[in-house]
Amino acid sequence: MAERETAAPGPLDGLILGIESSCDETAAALLAPDGTVRASVVRSQIDLHAAFGGVVPEIAGRSHVEHMLPVVEECFERAKASRGDVRAIAVTVQPGLIGSLLVGVSTAKALALALDVPLVPVDHVAAHVWSCFHGVAQPELPAACLVASGGHSTLFAVHTLTRHEKLGETIDDAAGEAFDKVSAILGLGYPGGPIVDRTADGGDPKRFRFPRSLLQKESLDFSFSGLKTAVLYHCKGQNGRGARTLDAQEVRDVCASFQEAVVDVLATKLARLAERIGAKSLAVGGGVASNRRLRARITELAAQMQLPLHLAPRELTTDNAVMVAGLGRHLYAEGVRAGLDLDAHARALAPAAAR
Repeated sequence: MAERETAAPGPLDGLILGIESSCDETAAALLAPDGTVRASVVRSQIDLHAAFGGVVPEIAGRSHVEHMLPVVEECFERAKASRGDVRAIAVTVQPGLIGSLLVGVSTAKALALALDVPLVPVDHVAAHVWSCFHGVAQPELPAACLVASGGHSTLFAVHTLTRHEKLGETIDDAAGEAFDKVSAILGLGYPGGPIVDRTADGGDPKRFRFPRSLLQKESLDFSFSGLKTAVLYHCKGQNGRGARTLDAQEVRDVCASFQEAVVDVLATKLARLAERIGAKSLAVGGGVASNRRLRARITELAAQMQLPLHLAPRELTTDNAVMVAGLGRHLYAEGVRAGLDLDAHARALAPAAAR
């Protein structure tokens, strides 16, 4: 990032405040110098976007403006901490919805100026990578890491907690986006990930053989648009506009079969990455990492490959500020800083890894 500065390396001697506003969660967290979470507050906007079947950027931005300062205030109250205890502020600067990001960055800059503490810029996807290793004293590296969410399906070779090499990504829909779209096709509601996961209970994952797009033999990239379209054609006919009625069991079977196809692809690509880089562990984070079938399948994969597994805690799979402060703490120790000219970027200016 152009605004990045450097300072002498060294650990924090006080709290670090993390601020996250890349999409539709307004979040703040306070971490102690040893990484202990003192407080974490997340204000979800699901109720605002459900009627639209997805996130509306303008609504998200306005909600962040309304709730950002109250969320930060609540975080201090829960931690029983004062502003003077803060030694640094970590903030998500990329990638994400630009209007939403700007609210968080502007808040962080104002607080940094008022408190006379440094800013630490954090990449949102890199923070999801860090979340896989929260509470792990000595992770086995390099790790093959999958970050799967509504906006990202990305594979990283994790060399250190602040150095991640992006080796694969989606070329169209992300995994979480496909879950949302299939839920909409079936009329199940938003957000689609947890709804499809629940509806798949009692469904037959083998009833419908939906496509698994693995691309070229050695590819580490993802493609879920064809899978989404296959579900659409199954439910609505070849032109996607039919009025076919599915009974409750078929809806469960479609969800289970679709979910199994997504999980197959994610697990296959993660295994492919692990073999390519000689991984010493596997890691999975992001919103889709809360999916029960994916967690079970990756657990089986880790056992088969005889590798340790680092699954992000469920409370850190969706967007949160603990992961921002957590990664920010390590970046701070390495001397990473940003000036008050710090800006937000809808797309990462460099590969989605900590710098």
